[in-house]
Amino acid sequence: MSDRFILLSGCSGGGKSTLLEELRRRGHRTVEEPGRRIVEEELASGGTALPWLDLAAFARRAVAMALADREALRGHPGYVFFDRGLIDAAAALDAAGGAVNLAELAAGHRYNSRVFLTPPWPEIYAADDARRHGFAAARAEYERLASIYPMLGYEPVLLPKAPVAERADFLLARL
Repeated sequence: MSDRFILLSGCSGGGKSTLLEELRRRGHRTVEEPGRRIVEEELASGGTALPWLDLAAFARRAVAMALADREALRGHPGYVFFDRGLIDAAAALDAAGGAVNLAELAAGHRYNSRVFLTPPWPEIYAADDARRHGFAAARAEYERLASIYPMLGYEPVLLPKAPVAERADFLLARL
C-alpha cells in the first residue's frame, strides 16, 4: 500500500477536478482522471471506447491507465493526489459486466486508507462534452462508489460543500 497515494472519488461533477487544481497550485503532485483523458483521446481519434458507446471498453482502458499512472509515480516522495483511480475504473468495469475481480485488484494496488469523496452537489453539477450523463446518473454512481470503498477496506471521508480552498484545507488536515 502507498499511504502517499490519495484518492479523490465520489460524485461526477462534484468538484474533484477543481480541488485537484487547487492541490496542484499548492505544489502537490496530481493525476488527472483517467476517464477524462480517455474521452479526449477517443473523441480526437474517432474511437468508440466512450462511456456512452462502449462502457466496458472505456472502463478497461481506464483500468490500464490507472495502473500505468500508479507505476509512473511509484518513486515520487510526496503525496500524489489522484482524480479517481484504479478502484473507480475497476468498479465501472464491474458495473459494465466486465470480467474483473474488484477485491483482488484493489488488494494488490492499495491507496491511502482514506478516500475523499465529493458528495452529490446539484448546484455545481454541469454536463459537458466528456460528462454527458445527467445528475441522477451521477448520484447513482456516487452511491455505488460510497458503498464499494468500505467493502474494500477504505475509510470514506466526505468532503464538505465549501469553497475549493476550504476543501483543500479540510483534506490536507486529515492526512
